[in-house]
Amino acid sequence: MTDHCLIIGASHAAAQACVSLRQGGWSGKITVVGDEPNLPYHRPPLSKDFLSGQKDIDDILIRPQNTYETADVTLKLNTRITAINADAKTAQTESGETINFTKLILTTGARIRRLPVPGQDLPHVYYLRDTQDVLAIKADVSTGKQAVIIGGGYIGLETAASLRKQGMEVTVLEAMDRILQRVTAPELSAFYKRVHTEEGVKILENVGATEIVETKTGLAVKTGDGQSLAADMVIIGIGVIPNTELAAEAGLTVSNGIEVNEFCQTSHPDIYAAGDVTWHHNPIYDRHIRLESVPNATEQAKTCADHINGKDKPYNSLPWFWSDQFDLKLQIAGLSQGYDDIVIRGDIDGSRSFAAYYFAGDKLLAVDAVNAPRDFMMTRMALSKGKTLDKAVLKDAEAELKSAMI
Repeated sequence: MTDHCLIIGASHAAAQACVSLRQGGWSGKITVVGDEPNLPYHRPPLSKDFLSGQKDIDDILIRPQNTYETADVTLKLNTRITAINADAKTAQTESGETINFTKLILTTGARIRRLPVPGQDLPHVYYLRDTQDVLAIKADVSTGKQAVIIGGGYIGLETAASLRKQGMEVTVLEAMDRILQRVTAPELSAFYKRVHTEEGVKILENVGATEIVETKTGLAVKTGDGQSLAADMVIIGIGVIPNTELAAEAGLTVSNGIEVNEFCQTSHPDIYAAGDVTWHHNPIYDRHIRLESVPNATEQAKTCADHINGKDKPYNSLPWFWSDQFDLKLQIAGLSQGYDDIVIRGDIDGSRSFAAYYFAGDKLLAVDAVNAPRDFMMTRMALSKGKTLDKAVLKDAEAELKSAMI
């Protein structure tokens, strides 16, 4: 059989893997199968520029059509894979087609986590995961309308900022004690609550939705503390679940994602995985993690392609992320879990520019840099080199930042 690399999931990782395969010398067939109608596109703008109307689908494509044509990549869009036979090296589509492969890369990503309350499937109740979701939301946006957003993570807050900028009245419900509780420190949660409140967003913390009902004027969100919040639309953003079912049914090892080694190989040597769906070891932090991150998807895709092309280049990338809300650009380098000390450089209480450095003892773990690109870049460099930063220098806002590296 002719060499054929099949990539399942038209995602960030897929867009990178197919190009990296060709650039690395793969001469066989390459097929990317995706269940959406669009070419692979950037997902972060969905809750930001795409929702606000500043960009359309062509603006957020990862690569244009001619890139795939030049690389001789076959795209099978609007196509769903329903089963994989790892031993026979075949994949079955929903329409009954059988696709043979010699190498397989799973870039199936993640899907939205559904809210287990009555009314979550009513008209004008939305989840936000793909372009079709956002187009439906955009058609419902109008100045003065009321939106209730369930979930105070980054997606919920980015969506709140986009809708508020378009003149909507916005309320965010967070069931935990504070917004962003799973991902950042209390100081950052308080900062984002302040900014959103200043911009006219209403934040309700420690308040969970129990039901969504239709009313004579639209919708109402019932809460656990007895409130009934009127809404013209409800948007739910409570996290995602990795799409591991195909892998599990094919007999691959799955835990909190598809388990892969340092070359992004699964438990089957000819099947790889990359992106949000993988459970992998990060050598910088020496622990297994699953990352919902564009840079991670891109780097893992390169690792897959290199290994398939016979180059052993272990995955060894620093996690980093970003979030845009109002005039705030948050850039995160590293993972803050396990910190026992936080150093704030700048005025977190009165300004919109500062950096929060996370430490375990004297060991630097991560930074949350808000409108502070130099702090972000310095921390990326330090963590990538296995270095730390001097807390005393960081606390002195007048000190030269580059002198903090030790």
